[in-house]
Amino acid sequence: MSESKIIESKKPLNFAIMGVGGYIAPRHLQAIKDTGNRLVAALDPKDSVGILDRYFDDVEFFTEFERFDRYVEKLKRLNDDKKIDYVSVCSPNYLHDSHIRFALRIGANVICEKPVVISPWNLDVIQELEKETGKKVNVVLQLRTHPSLIALKEKIDAAQAKDKYDIEMTYITPRGKWYLVSWKGDNSKSGGLVMNIGVHLFDMLVWIFGKPLNVEVHHSDDKKISGYLELENARVKWLLSIDKKDLPKDSKSSSFRLITINGESTEFSDGFTDLHTAVYKRTLEGNGFSIEDARPAIDLVYTIKNHPVIHGTADRLHPFLK
Repeated sequence: MSESKIIESKKPLNFAIMGVGGYIAPRHLQAIKDTGNRLVAALDPKDSVGILDRYFDDVEFFTEFERFDRYVEKLKRLNDDKKIDYVSVCSPNYLHDSHIRFALRIGANVICEKPVVISPWNLDVIQELEKETGKKVNVVLQLRTHPSLIALKEKIDAAQAKDKYDIEMTYITPRGKWYLVSWKGDNSKSGGLVMNIGVHLFDMLVWIFGKPLNVEVHHSDDKKISGYLELENARVKWLLSIDKKDLPKDSKSSSFRLITINGESTEFSDGFTDLHTAVYKRTLEGNGFSIEDARPAIDLVYTIKNHPVIHGTADRLHPFLK
């Protein structure tokens, strides 16, 4: 059980989860439990989902979407006390927009993992469906709940600096050989490394430093991508990597996440895995992150993903590339 305190709820809400066998699903399961709600139904094409028993012991599980759809629809039409209030979408990235549409059509709100979509034009369709159904799609932008980054944003906002900040962003989160073999290694399904791993990073940068003005990509392969980004209030040299060889030799963590602003460093490697409950809590209080909140980063990452690699000038290269 996480260190998050149990949040009492007068009447538990009913959740369904799509993609319960995935890497990120346990954080959603913990968040549903921590917020005092219950999981009614779960879907995954793979049946290695024994982890469910760690959180809930009375969940209808399906490996076929059609049977899952039929069960959830039945709950809706019977007005059963198990009627689904929220669908948590943890499926592969390329299925998110389809699973969001499904959730809205069965009358549920949505909490969707990043990236909410991998093609920006799908955001407009989702917003139209929100209006038609009266339900809301909430996006997991958990870095916006990280205490160190909230403090950083407050500091930047208060400073009202006249000059742009010079930033180096290093984000190394090693993955084994399985990563490139799985759907995550297929750019058409994951959106590529910059979308699957980097979307939170770029959301955080835009959230704190303003809209993008210029994009450069200096290196791009299956395990690493790096470039330069100019924002309204910052110049950013950035690097994303899933290669453990890039970890600093003295790193005490299995991942390394560091932002350096005008030479002052803020590491946020710790406390990164316990943020989903914070996202769920604010969502259930009516303050979830919306499609419009997610849009700037989706647009930016799509641009980066489709940007040709160029030879950047020395002053714009991340130190790892020098």
